[in-house]
Amino acid sequence: MVDWKRIIAIIFIVCAWSSGLMAQQYKVSGVVRDAHSQEIIPFATLQFSNTQTGMVSNAEGTYLFELNVIPSDSLQVRVMGYNLTKMKVDRSLKEQVINFEITRSDVSLKTHEIKANVNFALILLRQIIKHKPENNYNRLDNYKYQVYNKLELDMKNLNKEKLSKNRFTKPFAFILENIDSTSEDKPFLPIFLTESLSDYFYQAKPHKTKEVIKAARTSGIDNESVHKFLGGMYQNINIYDNFIPVFDKQFVSPINNNGAFYYDYKIADTQYVNNQRFIKLNFTPKRKGENVFVGDLWVHDTTYAVQKTTLSVPSAANINFVRKISLVQEFRQLEDSTWFLYKDKFVADFWAPSPKPGKTLDFIGRKTTTYTDVITNDTAATNIFGDKRYPEAVTLLDSARFRKDTFWDNNRPELLSKNEAGIYKMVDSLQNMPLFQKYSNTIKFLATGYKPFGMLEWGPYWYAFSQNRLEGFRMRFDLGTTTKFNKDLYLYGYLAYGFKDEAWKGKMSALWLLKRHPRMYLYGAYARDLDNGSHYYDEVGSDNIFTLAIRKNGVPQKFLMADEKRVEFFKEYYSGFSHQISLAHKRLRPYEPLPTIDAYKNFSTKGDPMTSMEVELKLRYAFQEEFLEGDFYRYSLGSKYPIVELKYALGIPGIASSSQQYNKVALSVSDYVKLPPFGTLYYNVYGGKIFGTLPYTSLEVHPGNEIYYYNKYAFNMMNRFEFLSDQYAGFNVEHTIGNGIFAYIPLIKKLKWRQFWTAKGVVGSLSTANKQLNLYNGYPFKTLEKNPYAEVGTGIENIFKFLRVDFVWRVAPAALPDEPKSKRFGVFGSFKLTF
Repeated sequence: MVDWKRIIAIIFIVCAWSSGLMAQQYKVSGVVRDAHSQEIIPFATLQFSNTQTGMVSNAEGTYLFELNVIPSDSLQVRVMGYNLTKMKVDRSLKEQVINFEITRSDVSLKTHEIKANVNFALILLRQIIKHKPENNYNRLDNYKYQVYNKLELDMKNLNKEKLSKNRFTKPFAFILENIDSTSEDKPFLPIFLTESLSDYFYQAKPHKTKEVIKAARTSGIDNESVHKFLGGMYQNINIYDNFIPVFDKQFVSPINNNGAFYYDYKIADTQYVNNQRFIKLNFTPKRKGENVFVGDLWVHDTTYAVQKTTLSVPSAANINFVRKISLVQEFRQLEDSTWFLYKDKFVADFWAPSPKPGKTLDFIGRKTTTYTDVITNDTAATNIFGDKRYPEAVTLLDSARFRKDTFWDNNRPELLSKNEAGIYKMVDSLQNMPLFQKYSNTIKFLATGYKPFGMLEWGPYWYAFSQNRLEGFRMRFDLGTTTKFNKDLYLYGYLAYGFKDEAWKGKMSALWLLKRHPRMYLYGAYARDLDNGSHYYDEVGSDNIFTLAIRKNGVPQKFLMADEKRVEFFKEYYSGFSHQISLAHKRLRPYEPLPTIDAYKNFSTKGDPMTSMEVELKLRYAFQEEFLEGDFYRYSLGSKYPIVELKYALGIPGIASSSQQYNKVALSVSDYVKLPPFGTLYYNVYGGKIFGTLPYTSLEVHPGNEIYYYNKYAFNMMNRFEFLSDQYAGFNVEHTIGNGIFAYIPLIKKLKWRQFWTAKGVVGSLSTANKQLNLYNGYPFKTLEKNPYAEVGTGIENIFKFLRVDFVWRVAPAALPDEPKSKRFGVFGSFKLTF
């Protein structure tokens, strides 16, 4: 017998189910991302406006609504720490994709504060800090991993139509094809891309690190030091450190041991992923203007390890030329349950002044680093330190710059986007355009001062014209060779003429690079010119017309004519140790008001009293010092460790009219020490002794500054040739504080001025014989015996982003009764461009 009741029930259920399926005809899906970093935001709350219909996005940041009817014409997303964002919904579409890009809010958590939550947040923070030693991956005895690093620079907010019509940019219209077509509301043009693939090795005891760059390519640049610097080693940050570097500033980590002093915290969410519970901790600055972040942490509730963190730099932070910065760091668990770094992401919006008043050039830089093939506590991570094939801390393999596309395709952890892939082709096309080369050479000339002409280059241009009391109007013509002449041999010279003294001066030199890594060279030079008072590359000398306008009143210029022949041999070792041996023959002729050679005619009967033949040995140790390589010369980027220099010089009489016999010893130690959150401290301590009786030209003439441009190497309230010593010891300290008290002055805080203080001092003495030879010949030389010299200063930097003003007081020796006030206090200006 047929059970009609059961059949009818089944038919009813099937019909109801079918009608339900037909009713569910609308789908709304998408992904939620951070608008700046483009990182996905998991577990975001989505809700149709003014309804109860909502959901939470999954761990991948995606969501999917399946609806019988669209309940509202807008969909909103809410995430603590971000601004509420709404998007329109088309109620007529069956399926639509709505992707959210939400912006972080700088609003303090205090405005949403729930007392219990704040207490729980601080309890969680204490647990995170307590477990930092066991969760910090640098606690491991050793590890190695493969690191892929990609850095891209794009121009933002471009007007494609205007650029295609502008007479300067119209010839390059083909590059506009690379403008990102997926973001027409805010189009950007990729202009630079670099990639590197490295093996990185770490050992805790003794502390050692090494990076072997297996592949590297940079659009438009083929410079080995640039490839090294853009590799993986110099990009590392560690959320477990108390301070995190952002450009040249130190920002307080949200899990700093004293984090509660700098941040407000709030527990924002709790979620389960793969049966593991994670807690979201939001944080905002307690005070505006400090170097702190705003962001969030996802924390594993069992180990209190950080699974992911997103950090943003607030707009009030004191950092230049940057509109917005986002940092993302993500960790994954290894098989032994250790949480290890998986991904780093750094996104920064830059700006630069534009030729048009009131306009800026906008750029965005994106750095993504992925860490794979992690091995911990294994000899595979330590064997590299004994391998003689890799002596440097960062080694660029010979084959690294010549990898084929197939290698990159097989080894990248992720594919390049269409825009990224087009950068290499675009830059290659630009490099082959004569007009682009003309533009780039013009920019290089303005920035560096040098103008190339095939195998030769002229410059720097700022030496072309100057004026002084001795030469009157002075003209100078500089000429050097380029790598087209020889990539390892650099010839340079200049010719100068003074229209008042009607005398020619000049220099010829040759640098032969025998080896670049580690560096070894031969150098020879002959020069006959006035000593311009400049001994370091960034000092302002007297052969610059700019100095005439800023000379101190009532201080006469002092000159010596130097006729010098010099030969040097330099050799460096991978350890950071180097030595330089030089042989120099120097003949000096001072001009009044300095004592001239006539005052020393009784000094020696066997030669010229102001001519010396000197052999010098200089030893230098700079562990892990970094350099930016030029075509022939290089520029130090400093070291994390103190730099020590020891010099010994021997004066040999009886050769080519030399009459001076002496021994000189000098030692110096210098370092830049980071003192977060209290800025950076630079110090230099030094001392030396001269054995022998000599004219003042061969003694230690303590460096003075006779212009109102601040000189960090000299005593700014001391004149040149004011003090002499044959044994001495001194110090130079400069502490750059940062905001300082300006952070607490409302109107000044917005200007983002920065504070610093300086202190310099030296003690010295002069032997009886050197006193008798130098102090009683009509010129007011002084000694520091029983009268140490000291000056202190403070001031403001970052005025209009690049100006610095120093206020300097001379505190010793004691003031004389008739001494003018200008000898005790001075105001100095200078240029300093930093982030």
